[in-house]
Amino acid sequence: MSDRITDLPLDERPREKLAKFGAGALDNAELLALFLRTGVVGRSAIQIGRDLLEHYGSIGSLGSAGVEELAKQPGLGLAKACQLVAAFELGARAAREQLAQTPLDAPELIYRTFAPQLAWLRHERLLVALLDTRLRHAGTVEVSVGSLTETVAHPREILRPVITRGAYGFVLIHNHPSGDPTPSRADEHFTRRMVEAADLLQLKFLDHVIVGRPDHGRPPYFSFREAGVIA
Repeated sequence: MSDRITDLPLDERPREKLAKFGAGALDNAELLALFLRTGVVGRSAIQIGRDLLEHYGSIGSLGSAGVEELAKQPGLGLAKACQLVAAFELGARAAREQLAQTPLDAPELIYRTFAPQLAWLRHERLLVALLDTRLRHAGTVEVSVGSLTETVAHPREILRPVITRGAYGFVLIHNHPSGDPTPSRADEHFTRRMVEAADLLQLKFLDHVIVGRPDHGRPPYFSFREAGVIA
């Protein structure tokens, strides 16, 4: 294949291909090339896209990489890294927006809403999804980055945005970088403490969902509500 996109037949160039056949006709590397726009000497934007996918292993893993890390990849730099991070963030926001009018009352739906943002991260993040009286998503607050311990995720820090924003209830979501959503003892202890705190303040604690990744038929998430820890 040519090293330059301009040397390709018109119907094989990503921009023209998308315009004629739609976005679904492009593979992942070609879609990435549209955001990268230009390549470097000896490597087209498509090839850079393929190299990125090979390096990270998947679109999900690539999407979890930050600007600083991406900027160091061959053929990128700060500007292109920012473009890619912005594109992935827009995709994650679009997914959440599509579900904004749907009650977050099922763990699978909670997983599908937040997995694009969390599933491939290399560190743990804890999010609080605020709910209105119809259990619809009313906003998300990141509470902590790191392992779930009381030093980074004390109940008062989690409940503060729920109270100050006047939410009816909330859902907790955090990820396991290993991809295995099986809860740890710390996860279980933390969740039981949150149940007690929410009950005391008469707030609806709907669920705590651990986001993982699919593997050999294993569910990609764990729900404390399904497990009976949260009533």
